[in-house]
Amino acid sequence: MVDFFWYPRCGTCQKARKWLEANDIQYTAMDLKEVHPDRVQLEEFLGKSGLTLKKFFNTSGLLYKEMGLKDKLGGMSQDEQLDLLASDGMLVKRPILICGDTVLVGFKEAEWEEKLK
Repeated sequence: MVDFFWYPRCGTCQKARKWLEANDIQYTAMDLKEVHPDRVQLEEFLGKSGLTLKKFFNTSGLLYKEMGLKDKLGGMSQDEQLDLLASDGMLVKRPILICGDTVLVGFKEAEWEEKLK
């Protein structure tokens, strides 16, 4: 089973969901606005993904921009950044797909194809 964190009003998330369904991949969908990853989950996702923590921030989101995080993240510790990410699902880059030890952030069809087939 695959965990799929998404925001239903996000076009990229909708494309990712359609891709999962077209490829007969069973998943559990969680709306990031209502059920966002907690700090422990985010630390786990970070470790499994091999990505930098900044890749988990929704840098094009309104909340990110309103909070002026572009200028603030560099001065924050990893602990502070994780706490911030865990505080509001709208700060989290979407979609996030978790399948065992595989964590994919954002939807890149070729990457999903490679990792999930």
